Parts: sequence; C-alpha cells; structure tokens
Amino acid sequence: MVLEREILPYFDWLFRGEDLLGALPQYLIIAAALGFLALVVGYLISAVRHGLLRGGDIVYRTVSSGFRELLETSSRRTWALARLAMKEAWRRRVIVALVVFVILLSFANWFLTSDNQDPVKLYVSFLLTAVTYLVLGIALLLSTFSLPGDFKTKTIYTVVTKPVRAGEIILGRIIGFTLVGTILLLVMAVCSYVFVSRSLNHTHQVETNSLSYERDPAGELLGYRGQTGLDAYHRHDIELETDKNGFALSNHGHYHEIDAQGDKQIVRKPHDLLRARVPRYGKLSFTDRQGDAKERGISVGSEWTYRSFIDGNTQATAIWVFDNIDASLEAEEGRGLPIGLTVRVFRTHKGIIGKPITGAIQVRNPETNLKSDLIPFAALDAKIEETTIDRVLVDTEDQQRDLFKDFVSTNGQLEIRVLCMERGQYFGFAQPDCYLRLPDSSPLWNYVKVYTSIWVQMVIVTSIGVTSSALLSGPVSMLFTVSFILLGFSRDFFLGIAVGSDFARYGVDKVFGGGPVEALVRIVTRKNVIAPLDPGFGTSVVQSIDLVLQKLMLSVAQVLPDFSAFSTVNFAALGFDVPAGRVSQDLTVCLGYVLGSVVVGYFLLRTREVAK
Repeated sequence: MVLEREILPYFDWLFRGEDLLGALPQYLIIAAALGFLALVVGYLISAVRHGLLRGGDIVYRTVSSGFRELLETSSRRTWALARLAMKEAWRRRVIVALVVFVILLSFANWFLTSDNQDPVKLYVSFLLTAVTYLVLGIALLLSTFSLPGDFKTKTIYTVVTKPVRAGEIILGRIIGFTLVGTILLLVMAVCSYVFVSRSLNHTHQVETNSLSYERDPAGELLGYRGQTGLDAYHRHDIELETDKNGFALSNHGHYHEIDAQGDKQIVRKPHDLLRARVPRYGKLSFTDRQGDAKERGISVGSEWTYRSFIDGNTQATAIWVFDNIDASLEAEEGRGLPIGLTVRVFRTHKGIIGKPITGAIQVRNPETNLKSDLIPFAALDAKIEETTIDRVLVDTEDQQRDLFKDFVSTNGQLEIRVLCMERGQYFGFAQPDCYLRLPDSSPLWNYVKVYTSIWVQMVIVTSIGVTSSALLSGPVSMLFTVSFILLGFSRDFFLGIAVGSDFARYGVDKVFGGGPVEALVRIVTRKNVIAPLDPGFGTSVVQSIDLVLQKLMLSVAQVLPDFSAFSTVNFAALGFDVPAGRVSQDLTVCLGYVLGSVVVGYFLLRTREVAK
C-alpha cells in the first residue's frame, strides 16, 4: 500500500500539521488573505466608479450587510431553494447517468478478464474510478449551468422577488444538487458492490485423480493433498484431513473451504476476496551492505524515490521498529505475531521466469540485541505476503526463545528485519510495506468510507461550480470548474511546474531548471536543468518574471482542492481499511470549501443587478 503522506490523527492534522501549520490555522490564514485581496480589489473598482470616499462607504456597507445577512440565513428558505434545485436537476434528466452506469456494468465483464493475478483490485479500481468520474461529471454539469440558465430565461426574478438572500440561493443550490448526487451515488454504490461480489464469486471442482496420500513414518494416514480444477482462470492446491474436509489454499488472493459429502468434496464460496486489512505501521530504517546504519537504502535508478532498495546476499537490511508489542497482538493463542509484507523486486538478471526471489525475516530485541534465526520466504514483485512469526523461535545460538518474552524489549519495542538472499537481486521497501496485522474491519463498512470520499469530491465540485456560475456564464463557468478539477488532480505537478522541481518530494526550496519561463528558455537553448544560465540582463529578467509567476502559482495552489489526495480507491482495491481519521479530515476539508464557496458566491451574486 503506497502512502506517500502520513495520515495524522485528526486533531494533530487540524491544529498542528506534519511540517507546517495545522489545517485550521492554514484555512484561516488563506481566508484572511483572500478576504483582504477581495477588499482591495473591490475598493479599487468602487473608487474608480464612485470616487475615493463614496467607494469606501459602498465597500463598508456591502461587507457589513453581507456578513449580517449570512449570519441570518434561514434554514427554511434554504431548504425551499434546495427542493427547487432538486426539481430542476430531475427535469434535466440526471437519471441518464444511472442508465450510463447500468450499461457500463452490463458490458464490464467483457473487458475485465478474471485471469488477472489480483482480480479484486482490477474490478474494484475500475468500478470506483468510473463512479468517481461519472459523479463528478454530473456535479459539474448541474452546478455550472443552473444559475446562468436562470439568468438567461429570467426565471431568477421569480426567486429574488421573494424574501430570500443571495447566500441562501447559493447554499440552496449546493444542498439541492448535493442531495441529487447523493441519491445517484447511493444507487451506484449498491449496484457496484453487488456486481463485484457476484462477478468474483466462484467455486471449483476437486480433481480426484490429483489426490495423494500423506502418511507418517509409521504408515498412518495423515491426510490428502491435491489440486482443484481450472476454474475462473486459476486453480488451488488443496489440503484435506483424513475425513476429507479441508481447504483450497490461497491463490489469487482468496481461499475456499472444502466439505466432504459422501464420496464427493464440495468447494465452498471464496473467502477473503473483499477485505479491509487494519495495519499498524512501524518506523523504517536501513543498513548498507557493510551493515552500517542508513536512513535510506540504495537507488536502482528509478525516478520515483518513494522506495529505496537493499541488495541481495549482503548485510543490507530493511529494519522496522514497532512499538507497544505484547501478547494481545497474537493471532491465535500460541500462533505468534501476524504481519504483512509487500516487496518490490528489482532483478538485474531474470533467472527463471516466474520464480520468486528468496528473502529472509529476522526478529531482534533492540535492547538486548538478541536475534532469531533467519526465517526464509519467497517474494514475488508487488504481491502482499501475509505470514505469522511463530511464538516459539530459535535464536542464532540454536536456543528456543519466546517471541513476546525474549525478543520484545522492556519498553515494548520489536525489530523486524528483512534481507534479500540472492546475489544480483534487490528488494525495495517503503515504510508502509511491512505492518502488523490487526483484526480485519468490515469490507462493507470500508466500501461506505470509500464512497464517502467520492461524495466529498462531488460536493466540492458542486460548490465550486455553483459559486463560479454566480458571476460567469454557463460555458465559462464549466471551463473554470474543469480547470479547477484538473489542477486539483495534478496539484503536485502544478507546484512542480511553478518551482521547477517535484514539490511533493523536494519542497519549494529545491529548484531544478528554474520556473516556467526559465524552463522554456532552457528548452529553446537546449540547456540541461543543472547547468546555470549565462549571467546577464536577459537572465535577470527571466528570473524576475519567474519569481512573480512562482508566487502567483503557489498562491493559486493554496486554494486548489487536492483531488488525488481525496481518493481512497486504492485502499479498497488493495484490501486495506480506510482510516477513520482520513475520512474525518476529508469531511472537514469539504465543509471548509462549502463555507468558503457560500461566502464567495454571496458576494459574487450581489454584483449582479438582479440580486441587489
């Protein structure tokens, strides 16, 4: 599971933040800056039209009366306007979106082949991504053409002649379109969940010819081993007890129970297809090939620096330190500590195609330096391997030790170390790639949380669309909102263009190639991003222009919603639980955008003669 940004506890995120201020102080600072800018621009326009003193008086009365009206917003009038917006949306036949979605489901199985090694990821990511874009498209069309259409047909006059305020018109539209989108989203959620469950549901036949006996040295029957038939593009190895009950072992991310009924073995429905793993992460560090401690591993030339690598058959090690370890984390009594591990394998030679790379796990007491013997495992690239570290382990001196009593320090810390055992091969890791497996959450509830993140994106788009349409025409408002969405989905890339670097990885102080104008000059003159430009007047002008553009783009980026950060599709697709703190943060950001949109929309609508 890729987590480039740590998910902070809710109140830490709200008040303190990770590196900068918390979300709430940042929101207040941005709101104050935008408010001050709006006052300055409004005063300048009023001063040009009415004179310095008269312009200041107009701005003062507009702002003071505006905030008073916003505070006096009536829920009854707002709800009436919301119902009106809902009726308008149904008249525009938004039900067509459901028809499109049903058609999409009807033909999806033609293109989603079940021979994929991770069919759950394929189905879930496809459907949730399709739902996201479809709902955002509906929100875009409804919100951006509503008010301009009313102005064009003069139907807005039937509204403003009633005792309603401009803020109530904006808020009513946002609530009305949000409710319509919510209804559509609920229907899509139910249909997509049923579709995924039914499409991936399957069973197998036991190949009786493949069954072989397992006996102990004394010749007593222990059980049977064999295989299932090839169904749904895959088969399972099976293990049966002497009564021929047992399991079809995990493959394609699931397993089956097998029940004996007379002379036949019945393979039941799959387990673990839809999961919501609850991980607990540790702190990652590395050692190099000589065994010296390092913060990061080595680079294998990948431009994405999220993971770093350890080389095989050396002392290079990836080390996770976990806190608060005790016997309550044991999977089952006497079983040991359940963990999950994702390995990115970088091969310098192919070897045997499809053959996994051998690695080893070792646990260590960070206080006493007691180490266990190496526990071998086989790693396939980017596949989640779940295993259990046994309660009873052998240390490096062949003495049996208890995992929780001997390898956990007195302050509850435990080290889990991972090594690559094959020369010329590399294992890549990031901090979330190793985790302790807590009891799974409900997959259905996890699905609800993912749809909540889609709902948040829909509400933000609706708010921006309604606000922009208070001043702009329908097509212009749609283009403005589309630009807002596109920049929001690529916010880090937008910042990278602004500062000439990858903002998410390096920050604004590390600049490669300068700003937009300097980058254009480098392209024309074929100069690389490291070599400095020739000193002179032209270079000074270019860098001065870039400085202004960078500040402007950085300012714009502060109000862009980071849509890529809102998406939790990968959590469900990879079978991980969406943290409750993440959902709370998204809902809080959504509320901030709605409140800001209502205030901005109110003053924009007040500039229209009909709303005064």
